[in-house]
Amino acid sequence: MPRDPPHRRSVWGRVGRTVVSLVLIFGLIGPVLVTAAYRFVPPPITYLMVERVFEGRGFSRQWRSLDEISPRLVRSVIAAEDAKFCSHRGFDFGAMQKAFAHNERSKRVRGGSTISQQTAKNIFLWPDRSYVRKGLEAYFTVLIEGLWGKRRIMEVYLNSVEWGPGVYGAQAAAMKNFGVGADQLTPPQAARLAAILPSPLKWRAAKPGPYVKRRSGRIDKAAGTVRREGMADCVLG
Repeated sequence: MPRDPPHRRSVWGRVGRTVVSLVLIFGLIGPVLVTAAYRFVPPPITYLMVERVFEGRGFSRQWRSLDEISPRLVRSVIAAEDAKFCSHRGFDFGAMQKAFAHNERSKRVRGGSTISQQTAKNIFLWPDRSYVRKGLEAYFTVLIEGLWGKRRIMEVYLNSVEWGPGVYGAQAAAMKNFGVGADQLTPPQAARLAAILPSPLKWRAAKPGPYVKRRSGRIDKAAGTVRREGMADCVLG
């Protein structure tokens, strides 16, 4: 049986090593380096933001440090989106199971993602429900939990999440809806902003309908529980 000459085997060997190196750099090392950099610098525009711009929804975002965002908003968001934020390591499997059971019997889809998972999706990925995206989301969730910590995750989340057509982050949302800075939000205002997070293109914080009013009232009360029981201490403590 004829065999490839040595020089051809050498060429294929170099090609193979190059492919492996590229996979390691762009598939493993690259994401780690980018995630580590975002521990210190604000992440730039995201895939969703670009998509919304092309849809003609505009763009408004002003980065603020966590010290420039009202702790009332932090507590309201934890109450609304992820009550176990300070106690889990990126995933709330109990919430996932409840969401799956609910979605099996209801047409209204309920999410079971933590704030960490939402942040990973918002910053690094695209809005899609595919298994590939969910797998990458899990990978980046592990990275940000390990490299950022809870306080940085909350800071990035509050500066990047969508809060209306072309409105991203707490500062832009506070100014758009209430004409105040993110550091001046009252408890009811913070609760209203947290209330519209599941559907920011449909619901309004400034002029809420009956459902958002009821939801924000529940969130306002739950935020008091978050404060009394120290459920936001990993961010505010």
